[in-house]
Amino acid sequence: MKSEEIMALFQQFEAVASELEGIECWSARELQKLLGYSKWENFENVIQKAKDACNNAGEDINNHFPDIKKMVSIGSETERAIDDIALTRYACYLIAQNGDSRKEEIAFAQNYFAVQTRRAEIIEQRLLEFERVKAREKLTQTEKQLSGILFERGVDSKGFGLIRSKGDQALFKLSTIQLKKKMGVPDNRPVADFLPTISIKAKDLAAEMTGLNVQSKDLKGITKIENEHVENNKAVRKMLTQRGIVPENLPPAEDVKKIQRKLDGDDKKILKDSKKPKK
Repeated sequence: MKSEEIMALFQQFEAVASELEGIECWSARELQKLLGYSKWENFENVIQKAKDACNNAGEDINNHFPDIKKMVSIGSETERAIDDIALTRYACYLIAQNGDSRKEEIAFAQNYFAVQTRRAEIIEQRLLEFERVKAREKLTQTEKQLSGILFERGVDSKGFGLIRSKGDQALFKLSTIQLKKKMGVPDNRPVADFLPTISIKAKDLAAEMTGLNVQSKDLKGITKIENEHVENNKAVRKMLTQRGIVPENLPPAEDVKKIQRKLDGDDKKILKDSKKPKK
């Protein structure tokens, strides 16, 4: 397929895209023409195969193939409604995968929607990674603030480390050493760098509660503050387990520092590419 043909098809596919309730979609009637199907009945067979594939993938068909009506002209400035289907990018991708790839239009569509679907997956993954990095940064900030509060009340850095360790044991029902061993965390690294996002946020919530209660209750001394932090972690654990989430049983996540380096690298590449002269 020549580059001008690819560009023409690209523009055609982009031109017929629309938005339904904030979601980008394509009309099945329009896609039928773009994919070179002359009869709606033949195209319906391909759509049904795509629906089956969607269902087999565990997706809700109604979310990707909702039935709609399309107004078409029948002459003399008169229109009538015909059956149509609003197709998400994922639905279009499945249709293309179930079409006749010997057709140039189908071959193009298979690659066009595969790239776009993959792009959405990449964006979603990046957002999840970004959220985890920000949650880790927030926990660091919260623990720094808590350390300052405790220092004013007679607890030094060694005491703070002990209190934090006791809190983790209350949250995970494992000592720091046991938790590191279970998760495969290097001895010289904090457990939090390998926790999933929800566990990081759980630790952050417990630390926030401790900081607030230490001040509001005017607690002083390592024993009272340690008891407060342990109880707060127990409360957070109870909330999680009541919803079927057992913190120590969650799989470890990728090293958050590695994720941060990857995100930073992506940002630098995007910035570098944006400065390149356009051809």
